Amino acid sequence: MSVPDPKQAKFIFVTGGVMSGLGKGVTSASIAKLLQNTGLKVSCVKVDPYLNVDAGTMNPLIHGEVFVTDDGGETDMDIGTYERFLNQNLSRAHNITTGQIYLEVINRERKGDYLGRCVQIIPNITDAIKRSIRKLAQKTEVDVLLVECGGTVGDIESLPFLEAFRQMRLQDGLENTLFVHVTLAPMLDMVGEQKTKPTQHSVQELRRIGIQPDVLVVRAHMPLTKESKDKISLFANVPLKNVVSNPDVKTIYMVPQVLASEGILQPVCEHLRLGERQITWDSWKKVVDSLMNTSRDLNVAMVGKYVALADSYVSVNEALSHAAADQGLRARVDWVEAEKFEANPESVSLLSKYDAIIIPGGFGKRGSEGKVAAANHARLNNIPYLGLCFGFQLALVSFARHACGLEGANSTELEPDTPHPVIDLLPEQKGIQDMGATMRLGGINIDLMESSVAKRLYGQSAIRERHRHRFEFNQKYREKFEAQGMVFSGSSDHGRRIEVLEIPSHPYYVAVQYHPEFLSRPGVPEPVFRGLISAAVEKYQARIPASA
Repeated sequence: MSVPDPKQAKFIFVTGGVMSGLGKGVTSASIAKLLQNTGLKVSCVKVDPYLNVDAGTMNPLIHGEVFVTDDGGETDMDIGTYERFLNQNLSRAHNITTGQIYLEVINRERKGDYLGRCVQIIPNITDAIKRSIRKLAQKTEVDVLLVECGGTVGDIESLPFLEAFRQMRLQDGLENTLFVHVTLAPMLDMVGEQKTKPTQHSVQELRRIGIQPDVLVVRAHMPLTKESKDKISLFANVPLKNVVSNPDVKTIYMVPQVLASEGILQPVCEHLRLGERQITWDSWKKVVDSLMNTSRDLNVAMVGKYVALADSYVSVNEALSHAAADQGLRARVDWVEAEKFEANPESVSLLSKYDAIIIPGGFGKRGSEGKVAAANHARLNNIPYLGLCFGFQLALVSFARHACGLEGANSTELEPDTPHPVIDLLPEQKGIQDMGATMRLGGINIDLMESSVAKRLYGQSAIRERHRHRFEFNQKYREKFEAQGMVFSGSSDHGRRIEVLEIPSHPYYVAVQYHPEFLSRPGVPEPVFRGLISAAVEKYQARIPASA
């Protein structure tokens, strides 16, 4: 097997056309996984053309979840997809935005680094883009770096990035750069055939700005017909073997196998001169089989405020999927709008039909009282419960009111004048006015108490988990909570901050200040999710007659 030149990284640029949401992130991660499984060192970077410096201040209902890296980066949700597929911990440098690029160039201009020259999109912005990409490739020492460009071809915001990619082909050479274009071949019910015109027009738009795609990955509900492939190849000026069908599948983790069966590695390896490479699937097929072949469903309620967009909680959904598949099950998640319990308090009893309840992360007052009610309902009715970040804080508010008798207890985020601020602002957050990148962010070491549920779940006394919050448990109330049976089993910063709570008398009542969903991997579920599913199984079995 030939080995790539270690001094020259190869770049695969993944662009999208026709419409957003086609799955460029999954496509990028899947191609990266295939190359990784041939023995190459591979990673991915996401380019987001918006002017935000990072995703930290963006509404999850509009943009999807904010994925937090170990080094504290607030990044696009596709970074989470890359981490799960490649089983890598990525960094903030793996998400490049227009805001970052312009900020760098403007700061350099203010310092006089351009020596009085006129600062322009070309070459100054495009040079900064290329510098960021190449710096990451060099730092990570990869053989191949996949660069996914957010948005679609034709977006004004994307043009500087596409121009930078075009320049990199010219500068790095044909054998070191590959363009993969992801498009759509819709099928109209009234016609009953796949339509290739959207793909043709998308490729034409890409060619107008100087880029000829080398490989087309065409999304469709069903596999592309031979006629569709022939037509796309002819009109897009792409060899037939380089037109790859990527139909809908039951789980995104099947996509690497789908692309492999379509022969995508052959044109990729030939073009980049990677030699003939054989895929070693290792445990990947076993992971996919576990996700596909489940014995039954577990019903899980996700009580949140961003339920209108599934992508708002994508990492939580994936973590549940990983944990359930590990036990031969499928987690069927119902997204429950927390506000419904505020409008009709008695409706919280509807949660009794679920095998488990999760309250994920979030911010703000809207829906918070509904979440408090849900946390209390889970506690009183022995329903397995997992609280994540905000779900941790509101479980404490609920316990303070209903178990400790602290009337009016709340978080100062939600009620600044609460008589019992059981959740309060982190001391170092006081006086901070800027919202972006100022929270307690990234990986933090946590100590777990001996003989606790948390220690049993993790199997070790020290863990590292990722955080994203401004408020914390007020330890002035610790004794009152412990007197009513709550155990604080995880802490950080030498005990200054509480990270894990549990109620030992409950079948499973665990909440964590951190975001464990960011560390879950297919085949390696995060322990608190695995614990929730195990408890849910016991609840399910207890309510099913033995003869069933």
